[in-house]
Amino acid sequence: MSNKISIRFFNDREVRAVWDESSGQWLFSVADIVGVLTESVNPRKYWSVLKSRLKRTRPELTTACSQLKITASDGKRYLTDCMSQKDILALIEAVPSRHAVAFIKWLTYSEDTIDGKSRTKAYALFESGLMESMKPGTVECLRQIHAYLFGGLYEFAGQIRTKNISKGGFMFALAQHLKPSLAQIESMPETTFDEIIAKYVEMNVAHPFLEGNGRSTRIWLDLMLKKSLKQCVDWSKVNKNDYLDAMRESVADCSRLKVLLREALTDRIADREMFMKGIDYSYYYESDDAAMEPGGLSRTP
Repeated sequence: MSNKISIRFFNDREVRAVWDESSGQWLFSVADIVGVLTESVNPRKYWSVLKSRLKRTRPELTTACSQLKITASDGKRYLTDCMSQKDILALIEAVPSRHAVAFIKWLTYSEDTIDGKSRTKAYALFESGLMESMKPGTVECLRQIHAYLFGGLYEFAGQIRTKNISKGGFMFALAQHLKPSLAQIESMPETTFDEIIAKYVEMNVAHPFLEGNGRSTRIWLDLMLKKSLKQCVDWSKVNKNDYLDAMRESVADCSRLKVLLREALTDRIADREMFMKGIDYSYYYESDDAAMEPGGLSRTP
């Protein structure tokens, strides 16, 4: 039984997927797909009714289902009807939806984007063994994470920026002052929760890379928490908008961020699924750059 679980997001709704070793592909929860397409409040029931009808009219679609165990919102695994991308495209024809065109584009092309390819590399980080050799809280650790996530995708992967960048009128640390700023951040203590969050916030303000800062620093944060507190963040318990708002406020006051992340701490630090779920949510936070800061990213020499 595969333990490779992935959570994708379409219109802020979860679409769970599980890796099927026998076919060598991701299979997606049919109930989740139906929920996205129909916006039903009870997609499992909707799928049950639709499945009965399809057994008479499109039996090939129901026989294409594989039952695999996927984790539900209560933390338990249940046998769930799953389909491949190819079969889902056929299923969409039987489910009238105003989201059909957008969903097909999302399903078909999301893995070919830089984010999609980077997320796949992030999954592999857990098995790479690289994290075991990293020194949490150091600039080198963050550079290693960024290089792994974006190597081959950005020419500047793992490289500290030499250009100034800003979002929504907020200027991150000036490039000419970045080296001493990073050295100062690295020297900050990381023995308590408050100290670790303060260090994380300062690194976010520094924004050492041209792109990919949020995804890299969230892994960096978890490594510090694991080392010092034997805990990490269960990112699935951190609401996207609440987190982004708290990050904006953290420049002046990180108390809201501390409350938000403290409530999401877990001791499942060696749990592969927890790590993968964290990656899924981390990339979900970055799925709309405009949500982080109004105005988007700008660069100056």
